[in-house]
Amino acid sequence: MTDNLFRKTFRDEYDKQGVAIGRFNLAIFGKTGVGKSTLINAIFGEDVAATGIGEPVTKGSRLYIDRIGGHLGILDTQGLEVGKNTKELIGELDKVVKETRGKPIEEQLHVAWYCVRGLDRRFEDSEADFINRLHKLGLPVIVVMTQVPMRDGEHHPDAIALARDITSRGLPIVDGKVFHTVALADRFIGLEPHGLHDLLDATFRVAPTGAQTALAAAQAIDAASKIRHARIAIRAAVGSAVAAAAVPIPFADATLLVPIQLGMMARIAQIFRMPFDRTALMTTIATTAATQGGRAAVTGLLKMIPGAGSIAGGVIGASVASTFTFAMGEAWLTVCQRAAAGQLDNVAGVLDNEQVRRAFLDAFGTWVKLDPKARKELTKGL
Repeated sequence: MTDNLFRKTFRDEYDKQGVAIGRFNLAIFGKTGVGKSTLINAIFGEDVAATGIGEPVTKGSRLYIDRIGGHLGILDTQGLEVGKNTKELIGELDKVVKETRGKPIEEQLHVAWYCVRGLDRRFEDSEADFINRLHKLGLPVIVVMTQVPMRDGEHHPDAIALARDITSRGLPIVDGKVFHTVALADRFIGLEPHGLHDLLDATFRVAPTGAQTALAAAQAIDAASKIRHARIAIRAAVGSAVAAAAVPIPFADATLLVPIQLGMMARIAQIFRMPFDRTALMTTIATTAATQGGRAAVTGLLKMIPGAGSIAGGVIGASVASTFTFAMGEAWLTVCQRAAAGQLDNVAGVLDNEQVRRAFLDAFGTWVKLDPKARKELTKGL
């Protein structure tokens, strides 16, 4: 396969996986100045104000979905505010929820956050009424308290009192509690970020199954959720590889596994929000290491697989296809993790080809030797 054809093939797969993962759509409400944008920026790592491009949710609606990055949608209420325009806002939301209910999951609203500033000391009846109405629309509502000072593990007394007032109303909110957060550090007054992981965990718990991978891809603070969803992709690819090699295939025809492996690699890259150009270069290096330039090394590793026998001039059966695809997936996951953290760049901040190649082959060499029982344990519960 020529470089241009490979790039086009991977581009198609990268885009296909992006569509398949879809979009997590979040509705976020609260009074002006409570820190909604700051909260979104902290959890999703995106500059909402700079990147949001709105489009009407439904025809004639005043509500818009701002597509933030590839897998996040934020509901834009276009100036409609709780308290001032509650009736109109609920009317618009009711229309949106009903009209999108039968549409693909990525076009529906999934979760609502209602934000209250921690030191406002006041939660109005109109806000409680709005939360009740959101619940009646079928949206899980998470109440988020923003800008909550904390000292020695204790939240500010005013924030605790406000949270107690909110929970005493018996509102239909997730976990029956208020999630205390600080999204942005302020060293001058001693504020450190906290509560963001708890908020994200709660959001995962109530998000629809079909939007979970999109949420994992969109968020920027929980590496474990990205790894988990990447391993789900690896497990699926291994299953496909086993099916493809149910009738043993000649080693020379091992390219039959390439579409499966490219799909797996593209999906993992999407989950780690790797830009296409960077990903395409990394993929070229990794696949070359595994199937061309690194063929001798990989062949030696494959000989360690039980049942592989002599690979050169031989055949690949289900066991070899499974192990090879699993090791490729885990090695690629390692590369994506390190690349996302900037650990594979040279001093000029440019991707270092040799570091990518070495990282991939080193990880492949470790994972290809993993005992099948240990591999099964690794993917248990996914």
